[in-house]
Amino acid sequence: MCLEGLACLNEGTESASTAQQYTLRKEPDAGNLLRCRYHRFYRKKNHTMAPKKKVSALLKLQIQAGKANPAPPLGPALGSHGVNIMDFCKQYNAATQDKMGQVIPVEITVFEDRSFTFILKTPPAAALLKKAAGIQKGTENPLTHKVGSVTKAQVREIAEIKMADLSARDVEAGMKIIEGTARSMGITVTD
Repeated sequence: MCLEGLACLNEGTESASTAQQYTLRKEPDAGNLLRCRYHRFYRKKNHTMAPKKKVSALLKLQIQAGKANPAPPLGPALGSHGVNIMDFCKQYNAATQDKMGQVIPVEITVFEDRSFTFILKTPPAAALLKKAAGIQKGTENPLTHKVGSVTKAQVREIAEIKMADLSARDVEAGMKIIEGTARSMGITVTD
């Protein structure tokens, strides 16, 4: 409770006996200002937040690293939301120039004022597995036709790369996820 009396009791959950205890106890360094939980946490002075930008769209795309250009599919996806396509292409190519040749997923957040931010993700597990196995594409029927193989060490390396994007608590659980992806592509995992 504060100097405003019982007004804050109606807003909070404190009882009248608690209010009496607060009025009897005085805080000398606070200039005899008694504060309740409500005013301490919700009515802080000089507590202002910057206004948030309104999100217009969230786009998820997979683009070759260092090779973003205004051609489809990137151009129409960004152009329909009014984003400066060349500005995005320059920023994306600069951010991914060290990963040339890989497909890098990106999450683009477009705001109402047509500005944008983007977050780079790790390459897809399927692309990393194809590169490790040395194949061009997976099989159409993984139960009967196997197209390649990877070792446990390669699976561990891929799991460590993908750990930031996987919903696994440790590398061993991440390895199981990657092994499942390999099985669905027709790639066998060897010791």
